[in-house]
Amino acid sequence: MRRLSDTIGRLAAARMPLDGRTGTTPDRLTDLNGFGRNPGNLRARLYVPASVAARPALVVVLHGCTQNAAGYDMGAGWSRLADEQGFVLLFPEQKSANNPNRCFNWFAAEDVSRDHGEAQSIHEMIAAIRDDHDVDPDRIFINGLSAGGAMTAVMLATYPELFAGGAIIGGLPYGTAMGVVQALDRMRGHGMPDDAALATLARDASGHSGRWPTLSVWHGDSDATVQDANAEAILTQWRALHGVADTPASRSATGGQVHRTWQDAAGRTVIEDHRIAGMGHGTPIATRGAEAGGTAGAFMLDVGISSTRRIAAFWGIAPAPAATGDPTASTAAPRQPQRLRPEPTPRREVTGVAAIIDDALRAAGLVR
Repeated sequence: MRRLSDTIGRLAAARMPLDGRTGTTPDRLTDLNGFGRNPGNLRARLYVPASVAARPALVVVLHGCTQNAAGYDMGAGWSRLADEQGFVLLFPEQKSANNPNRCFNWFAAEDVSRDHGEAQSIHEMIAAIRDDHDVDPDRIFINGLSAGGAMTAVMLATYPELFAGGAIIGGLPYGTAMGVVQALDRMRGHGMPDDAALATLARDASGHSGRWPTLSVWHGDSDATVQDANAEAILTQWRALHGVADTPASRSATGGQVHRTWQDAAGRTVIEDHRIAGMGHGTPIATRGAEAGGTAGAFMLDVGISSTRRIAAFWGIAPAPAATGDPTASTAAPRQPQRLRPEPTPRREVTGVAAIIDDALRAAGLVR
């Protein structure tokens, strides 16, 4: 059994603010109300650019633990790209009433099943926006970081017919953890199901028999929060779904990034993997050069590569970033932003396992 001190340390890291909020985070998003029954009790945030393309694409963006939608948008630069390309954005937002760290509950059975909990709430949001904004139903995409990446995997497995593509950044494969203890183990790469079980977990989530969404996977090889063994497990799960070989169709290395792709029998690229050398846990962004569009902060890692722009290009809803002579884009070592001190959190009444964890964190002086 792993030491309680190790678990406490990881829980404390999860409580660190990932959005770099100072109380003055710009908020370009508006609220979407009355979108359905909302059994997962999530908040829906929306961004519609001033100029929207006819039959626009819809991109769903899921933040990580302790983040909020506005902070993630500021860091990743999604609304800036939407202004340029005319697509609509949906940002589901977790509430602290559902999870004290505002993590999407990717490890809770009631929230990761089709037509239940948080998964159903996100589905209802998408359906409402699709109808209200004349969204092209063949161009709906989803992506997220960390717990948001794991929840992206949930949505792609439970509602695969809804999405044309997805992207998982520093996330975990679908169905591999039920409960906090298993979640912590999987984050460390321990106890992962075997290859056949990974595929079965995803297939059984919906009974889907049609074409599966394309997938872009992003992970830093120095990620100490979610070990990159999880990225390999995601790739294993999705290669089986797409029926492609284990060996990639292409592999390239530029500076600190390795990029691999897998193609189906028709020659269509259905999976890509970006592994970034020296990068820890967070979303890869670029603040200068041809890919500029994000804002550096805690867990918004300025490595000269914009995952936002490259994911959108992979999906075909934005042009690929132009080649640049700026060496930052290919050779600079990742710049790890300083973690910010968490804001004081009001004491909540909690019981059971949550109370034990809360008391342990307080006894260790990790929360107020």
